Amino acid sequence: MNGPVDLAGVGIGPFNLSLAALAAGVPELDAVFFERRPGFSWHPGLLIEGTTLQVPFLADLVSLVDPTSELSFLNYLRAKDRLFPFYFAERFHIPRAEYDDYCRWVSERLPSCRFGRTVTGVRWEPAENAFALSFAEGDPVLARNVVLGVGTSPKVPEALRELVAEPGALAVHSADYLQAREELLAAPSVTVLGSGQSGAEVFLDLLRARPHGLRWLSRTRSFAPMEYSKLGLEQFTPDYTAYFHGLAEPVRDRLVPSQWQLYKGIDAETIAAIHDELYQLGIGGRWPDVTLTPGVEVVGAGLADDGIELRLRHAEQGSSATVHTGAVVAATGYTETLSPYTGDCERDRAGRPVVGRDYRLALPPEVTGSLFVQNAERHTHGVGAPDLGLAAWRSARILNALGGRTVYRLPERTAFTKFGLEGS
Repeated sequence: MNGPVDLAGVGIGPFNLSLAALAAGVPELDAVFFERRPGFSWHPGLLIEGTTLQVPFLADLVSLVDPTSELSFLNYLRAKDRLFPFYFAERFHIPRAEYDDYCRWVSERLPSCRFGRTVTGVRWEPAENAFALSFAEGDPVLARNVVLGVGTSPKVPEALRELVAEPGALAVHSADYLQAREELLAAPSVTVLGSGQSGAEVFLDLLRARPHGLRWLSRTRSFAPMEYSKLGLEQFTPDYTAYFHGLAEPVRDRLVPSQWQLYKGIDAETIAAIHDELYQLGIGGRWPDVTLTPGVEVVGAGLADDGIELRLRHAEQGSSATVHTGAVVAATGYTETLSPYTGDCERDRAGRPVVGRDYRLALPPEVTGSLFVQNAERHTHGVGAPDLGLAAWRSARILNALGGRTVYRLPERTAFTKFGLEGS
């Protein structure tokens, strides 16, 4: 086996790339990161033309911890000779495609990033006093500590799973939207499921390209905007993360669903753009051939002679209906995972991993190394877990925990709001 290295990262998405970028500033740390894809690629199926990040450009890989880093977004613009165009564009929220290109630029400057290496297993090796990472190709690697940043996997509701898996059905998760876009444009009708940002962006793109035979269904009571008030956004600060982590498990479990507009809503610009398109289509008094229905759950789906049959239930009316459509795009979210770790860890009452404030899994006492997670801790750290704005801060917390010292100085306070009573 090769190693042991001080830290091995599994997956190179934005979160582990942030960790790799900040770790590059710690010369005594021997870190390496592995990714199965041949190069960096961030949600390629959703890089729809015109879409932007939902966080400001300062939420890059490093700036909110180390704004002097050569791997900042502003330095990327300088390297690309785009500082003046960016200055005059007056953009606070950058194009999603540019963020993808920025991350790729960073990954190409980090020798610690190893692409084309598929980690198939992570297990503790007592004889080596280290974790062993096995690969689909090449020799295993030993690491004293591991961070899992494999991201999330597309979630398909049970009622749709057989349909999406059916080769003869034009039914895809939104993660694969761009790959299926040409087929969707040619379909006689398309139904989009899900009222989050991804669902809205897919619907808007289809509406602009083929403004007929479209249906948009959602389980939520309305197509609602994302919470974007300044004080409301303080629930994405480290202060709120610490407060949330200190709450009792039942309280946390009640809180997360109630905060859905913090992370499942639609940004106001996208909602406005959809309404503008619909208004344009209605000029002259005709209603567009488009249906938007919230409060609806898909309870069954299957192939029909004319395409796809969806069986629906309206929660508030208690009514049911069957609709037929040529294609389905399921913008139904993602599921966190600890893959490819197969060892034991402490679990809560719901069977979820117990994650410490420093993002360390609670492992058996015989495991002397640390296993950290990135974006698998919403149940313990709150709705900010998948937020890009906390990426650099979380990476710095992990590096500080690894070093047992202040590798990166972090602010003691990050919000005007005090989320709990003093001394409680």
